[in-house]
Amino acid sequence: MTQIRVYDTPRRQKVDFEPLEPGKVRMYSCGPTVWDYAHIGNFRAFLFPDVLKRYLQYAGFEVEHVMNLTDVDDRIVNQVNERGTDIDTYVQTYIDGFFDDLDRLGIQRADRYPRATEHVGEMVELIERLVEQGAAYERGGSVYFAIQSFASYGQFAHLDLTGMQDGVRIDSDKYDKEHVRDFVLWKAWTEADGNVSWPSPFGRGRPGWHLECSCMSMKYLGNTFDIHTGGVDLIFPHHQNEIAQSEASTHQPFVRYWMHNEFVNIDGTGMSKSEGNNVRLQDIGDDETIQSYRYLVVTSHYRTILNFTDEALNAARSARRRLNRFAERLAAAADDPGAVAASDGTGGWSQRVQTAERDFRIALDDDLNTPRAMAAVFGLVGEAEKSLSAEDLVPVDARAILSFFEAADGVLGFLAERDAANLETSVELTPEQRQRLDQRQAAREQKDWARSDELRDQLAAEGIVVTDGPDGQQWSMG
Repeated sequence: MTQIRVYDTPRRQKVDFEPLEPGKVRMYSCGPTVWDYAHIGNFRAFLFPDVLKRYLQYAGFEVEHVMNLTDVDDRIVNQVNERGTDIDTYVQTYIDGFFDDLDRLGIQRADRYPRATEHVGEMVELIERLVEQGAAYERGGSVYFAIQSFASYGQFAHLDLTGMQDGVRIDSDKYDKEHVRDFVLWKAWTEADGNVSWPSPFGRGRPGWHLECSCMSMKYLGNTFDIHTGGVDLIFPHHQNEIAQSEASTHQPFVRYWMHNEFVNIDGTGMSKSEGNNVRLQDIGDDETIQSYRYLVVTSHYRTILNFTDEALNAARSARRRLNRFAERLAAAADDPGAVAASDGTGGWSQRVQTAERDFRIALDDDLNTPRAMAAVFGLVGEAEKSLSAEDLVPVDARAILSFFEAADGVLGFLAERDAANLETSVELTPEQRQRLDQRQAAREQKDWARSDELRDQLAAEGIVVTDGPDGQQWSMG
């Protein structure tokens, strides 16, 4: 068994993973702000912890997973007041939509989905502790965290605090990431808030955005827990502020390992409402297409920017169809009553399956390297497909291969329901795949072996096996 290693954001390197409690992992993930429907970029931040949790369970850990639902912030308050409704009525549509999308993507549910509005009492208590300890102060009915009271502020996000202005305050939930300011913990009520407010010792108001994750994570997972996930856009200010207010309150380390996923771009452009490219799951197609999007995301390394294109989605669909067709053929071979009852020992399938399992595990132990893990899967698929076509794969070997294949699916979630039928198996190279083949050839000529291996693994994750011989680089579909 190899050692699981993860990339820890504040240390900027891979480190050995050791949970606080042997055999159990406590994990918190930043969930959606339910002011609108989530887009496909948001779902990368939910697919990543899904695969991470599945792999930790595959590796033998019990995982307790909490993901918050932000159901009060500036945008929600504005929408509630403009529409003359209440928070619960407004956000329920988007909460329902979020869970529907989770199901369509095959994302396993977290153990808890606490809502911010259900934990205002805990937030007020945390603010009171911070004020008592001199880490927060009140101004005009609002309460702010004094960042200069927290000596290590900025280290997590690697900020340069030179020239920081003392006492400059910011009231909005999000603010300019290039400037450091005391951030709001409690916002005093104004007429613009309408009916959205709660009582507190500081007067009526509502909590700031950063506060909720600290309260809910510590309530359900303890003052110190193992893993906190989120998108890279949350590193600063959100996660830096979580650390400051949590550790200033408890004087204990908040999180042992911080793991952040990169963005999803659309045709090379970052997603934003101003660009008009905030694509929802329903916008990209039917259930098979949505499952193909899952495949595209989970077979890309979580720390690389993912470029969403029609070509990439079509390649993912083709690779996934091939895997599903293979699973059907394998299941039929495993249950074939007319085949030989047991292997004669000459096929060597036991060793091949063990090798695939080992390579799969080694890849995922290395900071969840899913492209290389899929390369291990496709290596076995390619060999088994040849035996299936030759009709010399006996049931006992087919069952051994199928057992590993289904275990790998349990981590990555690439198989459809067993009743899926008539899946196409033809695959053609997309322009992007051809470009990666050209890039790999150039990398080999420059003796950039690391880049060459990286591109080979990316292609293998899409079912394209690349080999090198006397005649140069060759590729085949498994």
